[in-house]
Amino acid sequence: MGQENDGHEKSTSAPHNASNGDELHERDHPESNPIALPAHVAGSGTLDRLVDTARDHAKAATAENTNKAYAADWKHFTRWCRLKGADPLPPSPEMIGLYLADLASSEGPSPSQSASRPLSVSTIERRLSGLAWNYMQRGFALDRRNRHIATVLAGIKRMQARPPVQKEAILPEDILAMVATLPFDLRGLRDRAILLLGYAGGLRRSEIVSLDVGKDDTPDSGDWIEILENGAVLTLNAKTGWREVEIGRGSSEQTCPVHALEQWLRYAKIDFGPVFVRTSRDGKRALEARLNDKHVARLIKTTVLKSGIRSELPEKDRLALFSGHSLRAGLASSAEVDERYVQKQLGHASAEMTRRYQRRRDRFRVNLTKAAGL
Repeated sequence: MGQENDGHEKSTSAPHNASNGDELHERDHPESNPIALPAHVAGSGTLDRLVDTARDHAKAATAENTNKAYAADWKHFTRWCRLKGADPLPPSPEMIGLYLADLASSEGPSPSQSASRPLSVSTIERRLSGLAWNYMQRGFALDRRNRHIATVLAGIKRMQARPPVQKEAILPEDILAMVATLPFDLRGLRDRAILLLGYAGGLRRSEIVSLDVGKDDTPDSGDWIEILENGAVLTLNAKTGWREVEIGRGSSEQTCPVHALEQWLRYAKIDFGPVFVRTSRDGKRALEARLNDKHVARLIKTTVLKSGIRSELPEKDRLALFSGHSLRAGLASSAEVDERYVQKQLGHASAEMTRRYQRRRDRFRVNLTKAAGL
């Protein structure tokens, strides 16, 4: 773990040659000892045991996928620093500004970046967030508003300014066609429930696979589902806090997400623990291992191809158009209800964010020009 920040460190772009390779390697892994006891109480049995508990809670403060992304961000940055002859610690706003400029540059090459493919603004911002988090774990504070960082990032945004690339929305006729490609074996029942539940709930991939049957305490969970007479209630621990997602029963059993879920749970004999799990090689038994969220992405792409959606396009382009977000965009674009209900279902903090998911909304339903007397 790196040295503690005394609040008076100076920024510099010069290499810190005092650190040897072993020290740099140790600093690259804050998780090796992120929480420890003060020296004057070390050796207390009760407190020593609580250290492990505190470490577990600290690790759970961010989602597993976020932890993996932040670890990759730090690994990329420290390698970049070594290639440039610089030390990643303590944080140097000047060096980080240069790093961001390199990420946005097409001149490269960077450690894991093609010379012809600069990173997008959203990816660069994500990497900057990863660096800030990693510095915090090492006892340092990274001021993202420092002019060496803020002005470079603002310049990147200005130079790369363009509408965000959005995934295609899966519309009602699309989801029905996708579901129709699935067999009625155990695996098909599971995947049908995944698609219909994800679509009706406007769920993220991670939210789909993190569900448990009823409130559970499994270490890789945190979200649960309750099936009621009129539908299902999902309790989700999202980025913006806890929220409930209500999924009502559909107009027919063939299209009802709750019925599809009940069928899967019944034939998979699941009454406790993860909802969506792997199946045996022969497809006849449900196993205990929870599905990875990548399965949802693969399922969407596979069924899009099989159902012939956007068949006028080459296969490569069709695959690039659809992702897990296509389910959320599909609900936002297709639900003919007050926008506030869609916003609540998706868990967005603002209506503007919800509108980004609406691919075919009536933009001129409210005509302020006529309302103003023109």
